[in-house]
Amino acid sequence: MVRAKTVRPRCAHVGKIVHPRSGEVLDRGVSVWFPGPRSYTGEDMLELHVHGGTAVVSSVLAALGAIAQVRMAEAGEFSRRAFDNDKLDLTALEGVADLINAETEAQRRLAVRQAHGELFEMYEGWRAALVRLRAQAEAYIDFAEEEAIEDGVYARVCADAGALASRIRAHLDDGRQGEILRNGVALSIVGPPNSGKSTLLNKLAQRQVAIVSPIAGTTRDIVETTLDIGGYPLVVRDTAGLRDAGADVIEREGIRRAVTAAREADIRICMADALPAAGPEPFWANAEWRALLDLPHTFVVLNKVDTLPPASDIRGAVEAWARARGIGNRVVPLSCASMFGWDALMRLLADDIRQSWAAGAALHMPLTKARHRQHLQQCLRHLDEFARTDEASVVLGAEELRAAGNALARITGKLGLEDVLDALFSQFCIGK
Repeated sequence: MVRAKTVRPRCAHVGKIVHPRSGEVLDRGVSVWFPGPRSYTGEDMLELHVHGGTAVVSSVLAALGAIAQVRMAEAGEFSRRAFDNDKLDLTALEGVADLINAETEAQRRLAVRQAHGELFEMYEGWRAALVRLRAQAEAYIDFAEEEAIEDGVYARVCADAGALASRIRAHLDDGRQGEILRNGVALSIVGPPNSGKSTLLNKLAQRQVAIVSPIAGTTRDIVETTLDIGGYPLVVRDTAGLRDAGADVIEREGIRRAVTAAREADIRICMADALPAAGPEPFWANAEWRALLDLPHTFVVLNKVDTLPPASDIRGAVEAWARARGIGNRVVPLSCASMFGWDALMRLLADDIRQSWAAGAALHMPLTKARHRQHLQQCLRHLDEFARTDEASVVLGAEELRAAGNALARITGKLGLEDVLDALFSQFCIGK
C-alpha cells in the first residue's frame, strides 16, 4: 500500500497510500515500520498515519481488509500480544487501560506512572526478595543437619521477612489514595430543602443535571455526575433535602439514602440558606444529621448571601451565623445566583483533594486497584503465618513464603491471570 524504494526501521516515510488492488491513491500519509522484537507488541508492526477524516480512515481500513489474512484487531489485542510476548506486565496493562479512560490530569499522571512500570518494579522487587528468602529457608532444610550452613540463617530470613511485611503493610495503609484518585473523589451535597443543593450541582457540571424547583422534596433520589476540579476527578452527588415534617414514604427513603451517601463520601458539603425561614431549623437540631459535621473533609456552604442586606458585612454575618448554631467547620459564603464566592469554593475543594489524596500519591506510587489490595493482603496473611513458625517447622515456613510470593505474582500476571485478562481487555478500545 505504501510505495517506497527503501523502508528503514523506525523511520518515518512520507508517501502515497494506495489501494493494493485498484492502485487508487487513498491519501498521502506517513508510514513507520517496526520490526520485532523492538515494537509495542514484540512482533513486526507497521503504523500508517493518515488524515483523520471519516472517509479517509474508512477507505484505508477497507483497503487493508482487501489484503489476504488481514483483519481488524479485537479490543485490546495489541496490548494482549505485548503481554504474551513479555513486553508488558499485567500492572502496566492496567495502566494503559486507565490511560485510555483517564478524564483528568491527576488520572493521566497516575496511569502514565503505572503504565511505565512503577508498580511492577515495586511488586516484582518484593516477589524476588521472597524467592531469595524461600531459597535460604529451603537451603536450611537441606543442609542444616550437615552443618554445611552458617549459624543464624533462619533468624535472618525471619528478620528480612518481617521487614518486607512492614513495607507491604505501609503500602496498604495509604487511605485508598490511588483508588480514590483513579475512580474519583466522592463528594456528597446534603442539607435542608431549597438550600441550593441542586443548583450547586448544576453550576459545578455547567449543565442541567438536576431539576431545580422551589417545591420542597423535588430531589428524591441521588443524582450523580463526574467533574474535573483543578485537574482532579470529582464524583458529585446531589441528595434529597433533609427534613422531618412533610416527607412522604418515597421522600423518606431518599433522605435515608442521602444520609448514607454523605457518610460514605470522601468530602461533604452541607448547604444552608443565608436567610432561613423563621422558626426552628430541623437540620441543625437533628442529632443524626448534625453528626455529619463531625466527619473529616466536611464543609458548610452558606448559600444565597446575595439576599443579605446590601450593606452587610458578609464575613461578619457568616461568623455570626456559625456561632449561633455552634458550627466549627469551615464555612464558605456563596451565591449560586451571582457566583459570589465561587472561586473560593473551587480552591477549597482542589486544595483539600491535593493535600489529602494527591500529595501522598506524588511521593510514591499508590495502590490503584482493589485487585492489588486483595493479593497484597493475602501475601501479608502468609507472611504473618511465616512469622509464627520456628526452626522446628521450617518446612511449613518455606511453604508460607512460597504462597506469599505467588500472591504477588498474581498481581503482575505471573500466575492465575486468564479471568483477569478477559475483564481487563474488555475495557480497551478496538485494537489498542
